[in-house]
Formats: sequence, C-alpha cells, structure tokens
Amino acid sequence: MTSTGHEHAAPQPRSGPSAGLVVPPGRGRTVRTAAQQVTFKVTGQHSRTASSFEVVVPPGFDVGAHVHARSEEFFYVLEGELDIFAFEPLVRSGDSWREWRSAAGDRVVRAAPGTVVLVPPGCPHAFANPTGSPARMLFQSAPPPDHERYFEELLEILAAGEPPDAEVVAGLRARYDIEQLTPLRHGPRGPEEG
Repeated sequence: MTSTGHEHAAPQPRSGPSAGLVVPPGRGRTVRTAAQQVTFKVTGQHSRTASSFEVVVPPGFDVGAHVHARSEEFFYVLEGELDIFAFEPLVRSGDSWREWRSAAGDRVVRAAPGTVVLVPPGCPHAFANPTGSPARMLFQSAPPPDHERYFEELLEILAAGEPPDAEVVAGLRARYDIEQLTPLRHGPRGPEEG
C-alpha cells in the first residue's frame, strides 16, 4: 500500500481461543493525509464482527452523504464537534446534505463529545467538520474487512493533495458497498457552503 504517514505497528493477534487484544493509546497502524487521519485499532484479522478505527476529522472535511446496502456503522465522538445525520431524507437532492430533513422532522445535528450514532444498513448518513479545529471519533464498521480496504484506497487518493476525482471515488465506493449521494469534500469550506 502506498500512502503517507504510517505510524506505529499494527497490534498483533495472539494465538489461542482465549487470547484477546489490547491496543494501548497511540497504537495501531495510522494512515495520514492532508484530508484525514485513520488509525486501525481492530481489524478483520482480530474480529469477526467489526473493524474499529480512530478517525481524526480535520476542519472542512465532509465525507458526503452515502448509504450502505449491507454494512452497519457506529460512530462515537471523542473530541471536537461534527455535523452528523443518519435518516432517510424527504428528498435525496442537491450536492449538500446539510439542509436535509426526514418525514419525522429529523435534521442534521451538531455532535459533541459523547454523541453516539448507529447507522443500520440502508440508512443514509454523513459527517462533516464545520469547525476550525480537528475532531476525533471512534468508528466501527461491520462486517470486516471491507472498510479497512476502502480506507486504504481512499486515503491513497486523498494523499495526492488535489481535490479527489469524483469518478475515481465513485468507483471505489461502489466496490465497497457505498452508494454516494453527495460529494466528498476536503479542505476549508467556501462561503457558498455556509
């Protein structure tokens, strides 16, 4: 894999049915670009249930609204604030999800530390950092290892430092059960993005 900034060796599984995994703070394989930093904490090598990541979300990063047909995701905000939604909007329209709302009146929320978001298969969702400071979250995706592979390939694309090619990102996401509804963006938000 070619990417920028691998740090710390990945946790190694122990043999035997009763051996667990302990990942100390600051440990795990970290992949870093100007657009995002992802530390692999628990992978499909360690768990049959879910991959777990610590994600640093820089100011201006917007993952874009998307939906998974088979995957379930879990987010826990550790530091900073993120705009997040997880609902079926009245209309999946435009190139921004920030004004979407559901038939029940759900809207995008500002998620502070301690916020938990569970996203079942088929549920549109997104997160973005609208603040001037990085945010940090725990992210789990089930089943493994698709999201691990997706992160590796996405971070290689983002490492180029240029705005990502929409067709390349669309092809990547389609391979890993991700239907993109609005564009992925990284970097400072312009005035037209509010």
